[in-house]
Amino acid sequence: MARCAMCDKDPQFGKAISHSRSHVSGRSAKMWKQNIRSVRVNVNGNSKKLYLCAACLRNLRKTAEA
Repeated sequence: MARCAMCDKDPQFGKAISHSRSHVSGRSAKMWKQNIRSVRVNVNGNSKKLYLCAACLRNLRKTAEA
């Protein structure tokens, strides 16, 4: 899985709990994926491909506009 180059966000793991059968057997493994995007960013004048989460991409675009 991809990881954000700025904030190191990666997938989170846990249990999905079935609410119709909420006893112990109603739990299964679950993975929550982050909103990772592949983008080209200019770093020191060179174009570089990075994996960024949507929040970091938004912050990067906001600072570029200012």
